[in-house]
Amino acid sequence: MSILESIRIVNKGDVALVEWDLIGEKVNKLSSPVMARLKEVIEELGKSSYKAVVFISRKPKIFIAGADIDEIKNMTEKEQILKVVKAGQEIINMVEDLKIPTIAAINGACLGGGCEFALSCDYRIATDDSSTKIGLPETQLGLIPGFGGCVRLPKLIGVQNALDIILAGKAVSTDKALKMGLVDKKTHVASLEEKAIDFANEVIKNGAKKSRKCFQAKGLSNQVLESFAGRFLVFKMAKKSVLSLTKGHYPAPLKALEVIKKTIGKNRAGALAIEAEGFAEVCATGVSKNLIHVFYMMESVKKTTGVNDKTVKARNVGSVGIMGAGTMGGGIAFVAAGNAGLEVRMKDINHDAIAKGMQAAKKLWDKQLERRKIDKYAEERNLAHLSGGLDYSGFGRLDVVIEAIVEDMNVKKKVIAETAKYCKPDAIIATNTSSLSVSEMGEAHPKPENFVGMHFFNPVDKMPLVEVIRGKNTSDEVVATIFELSKKMGKTPVVVKDGPGFLVNRLLLPWLSEALFFLADNMDIETVDRIYAKKFGMPMGPFHLIDEIGIDVCLKVLKIFNNALGERAPLPPVYEKLYQTKRLGKKGGKGFYIYEGKNKRVDPAIYDELGVGNPKNKHDEKEIIERGVYRMINEAALVLIEEKIVETPSEVDLGMIMGTGFPPFRGGLLRYADSLGTQHITDELEILASKFGTRFKPTQALANLAKSQRGFYS
Repeated sequence: MSILESIRIVNKGDVALVEWDLIGEKVNKLSSPVMARLKEVIEELGKSSYKAVVFISRKPKIFIAGADIDEIKNMTEKEQILKVVKAGQEIINMVEDLKIPTIAAINGACLGGGCEFALSCDYRIATDDSSTKIGLPETQLGLIPGFGGCVRLPKLIGVQNALDIILAGKAVSTDKALKMGLVDKKTHVASLEEKAIDFANEVIKNGAKKSRKCFQAKGLSNQVLESFAGRFLVFKMAKKSVLSLTKGHYPAPLKALEVIKKTIGKNRAGALAIEAEGFAEVCATGVSKNLIHVFYMMESVKKTTGVNDKTVKARNVGSVGIMGAGTMGGGIAFVAAGNAGLEVRMKDINHDAIAKGMQAAKKLWDKQLERRKIDKYAEERNLAHLSGGLDYSGFGRLDVVIEAIVEDMNVKKKVIAETAKYCKPDAIIATNTSSLSVSEMGEAHPKPENFVGMHFFNPVDKMPLVEVIRGKNTSDEVVATIFELSKKMGKTPVVVKDGPGFLVNRLLLPWLSEALFFLADNMDIETVDRIYAKKFGMPMGPFHLIDEIGIDVCLKVLKIFNNALGERAPLPPVYEKLYQTKRLGKKGGKGFYIYEGKNKRVDPAIYDELGVGNPKNKHDEKEIIERGVYRMINEAALVLIEEKIVETPSEVDLGMIMGTGFPPFRGGLLRYADSLGTQHITDELEILASKFGTRFKPTQALANLAKSQRGFYS
């Protein structure tokens, strides 16, 4: 079947119904061939006797998902990019310039280029289906809207609303779109085509007028802010907000802001030329290519099952048990009941713990209710999915039980063996361990093939990663089931083999450990954190993160790593003294920082307590970054190539971005390594090893890559 059938005109009397249904694709997207076909359709409509046109999609829950990312990722030359973007703008202009009224009938995702296409129509009618989201997510890919979004959206909904959508890469629901004037009517999904055609006939009856609706601010404050003088303040505050969030590492939001500011009040041709130039500038950057790389990694998770055998299917999971309530258990209950709609049964050894778990989940739903992400009915429905008790009643019908108790191997093995007695024979038991061997733990299960690791990161409601840990006896079916369950819970799963620290903690601990070596060598805590958070782009510095995790937890894991990995994971000189201070970090109100409400400040007493003296800051920014990050890369080579904890460099990068917040604009740990070159990293590690010891000695895996002039992805 040809591209001609992907966009087709159906005669509905005076109304032309243009159906979008890309052959061989799950979604409608704006590739070059599709745009060429759209041009043909618009030319045909221009010569026809139709009095109005309705554009509708035949893809379920998809209107138009946006531009073809495959084409964008391969464009590197500015002139090439400009040519493609201007050609696209001309075709979208043709839609806007049709002499008959145009109506976009939207159900499902209407994003990026799809939203820009809808903006070129005279009217928009959208369904109330939860899948209907309208927006411009380009900045999330390091891009800006290039088919007129920066120009048309502010005219339609005002500068403030447009900036809110474009700068954050947001998509809004139909109700919100209706409120801000982005859509004209709302209808039920089952009646979309009928209502759209009725609407078109009504427009014809009223004179077939084209809509040239422009935003009219309501209320004195909005009128002031949308005025010529008020916009100066709006743009100033928007820039301040963008810089605060991005630390200047992401050029696209700033470029979008600049383009919108320059194009307001300009004629269409001049405005679109500015937009095209801005798009070409950011599209050619490494940041955009890295963010597109991250996008593809995320998409691959949606399409995969977690196992290589494509015949293996995940089991259906309708109910989950949680062993160990409290904050972690409550967080898991929140994503299981709220996101996946599962029945959840919590068990603990006392009623206070059960109450704490229930309350933890309810607080998270209360926050969603307050932010209008859910309504009261949804919260009550979610809470109705939760139950708890001190015994195993109800466990006999559960599909999966997630153990989230204390990190003690003997205690866990005892609980796993006991729990299995009360579960149905094929029930899956998953451990939420962060550091203990899943294979050893599985020995306590009568059917170890039904035992697996499911490592959530704290706080569960915010951290997107789940490590699905395959023990030596775990079956493919169980891995696939937990992989799919993680996705249903709204998480990004990565399958890893059993091993010390699995993937994320294995790579994170060298970075955290190196911070303690800096502390022992008279470095200032705040300086090290600032360099990583502001200069390198981590969400927080290593000392801050240790406080967040808990100093006691980090010291315990450092000891485990030291026992398992020896000279590659030596204990920092301040280890024993830090352990003796009994500082817990944020949960105890005092760690490297003192915590007072939402504020924190470095505790100056810690330098004396650890016997390191006043900070002298003798190490520069370059060394601070390289010592921490290169140790992570060095360990990653071992994990990926020799130990095969994961199978691909993408899994390393996805795990580090989702599990630690490694800066997405760098593309991930190993993509960043490839940008530097494995030979360069190996040479620098040799120099560091000569100065600071064997913890920096390049692994054989990394040395082999350098010797063969290869990177992790090549």
